Amino acid sequence: MDFENRHVIITGGSSGIGKATAMLLAAQGAHISIIARNAARLAAACAEIEQARASSAQRVSTCAADVSVNAETLRAVNGAIAENGAPDVVVTSAGMVQPGLFKDQDVEWYEKTMQLNYLGAVYTIKAALPAMLARRSGHIAMISSGAGVLGLYGYTSYCPSKFALRGLAQALRSELKPSGIGVSVVYPSDVDTPQLAEENKTKPEETRRISGTAAPQPPEVVARAIVSGIRANRFAISSNLEMGLLKRLSSLIEPAMNWYMDSVVAGVARDRAAGRLK
Repeated sequence: MDFENRHVIITGGSSGIGKATAMLLAAQGAHISIIARNAARLAAACAEIEQARASSAQRVSTCAADVSVNAETLRAVNGAIAENGAPDVVVTSAGMVQPGLFKDQDVEWYEKTMQLNYLGAVYTIKAALPAMLARRSGHIAMISSGAGVLGLYGYTSYCPSKFALRGLAQALRSELKPSGIGVSVVYPSDVDTPQLAEENKTKPEETRRISGTAAPQPPEVVARAIVSGIRANRFAISSNLEMGLLKRLSSLIEPAMNWYMDSVVAGVARDRAAGRLK
């Protein structure tokens, strides 16, 4: 897909992967519509995206909306379509995560996480799809995670929402292919974003050790993988070699990962018992 003069709608577009993807696509000539909750952050992101444009004729629009609420999502997507036309690309990047142990987290947190991470994507795609079907073209990319391939210690509220996106993408791919609409699911590793900084504040020590073996990727690296994957109409898009192997070999890797996580958890327990942890 050539992105020049294409209309791209991105949720979670005010920061992190969403903003980086918007800036990269703007540099390749696309018109950009970003949706996020915070109006001030949207305005700041809009200014950065405008600076990245290939041409001043490209349109960059914003809408403050909570995509975990269907009515707000419909309003935002319809507004973007009215301003910039039917979307050629939809990227669902809005998400939330708060690590913690299942026994400690309230059930309301599980509801909120599923509402934003999974249903937020469903609401966005449902709102955008009629215009895409009418034109019989376009591409949808959903941001999942390595936690959407293997369940990880400390992510019992997060993993199911990312697994759900994987299932949605797989089912939609078959449904939409005859209509000329491509579908991708994206598997980034840890990404150096404000969300990761917040996430690190509540990570159990076990989770910190399990996920701390690899340095976080810059969001621009993930954005390049997304844009390249959409251009090539790839279904599974991985942000690095490790994520690619995890996706392809997850059934083989799972026993080894379970052993590794169990050994880390046991190590943390020993350190606590010996007084080496606060």
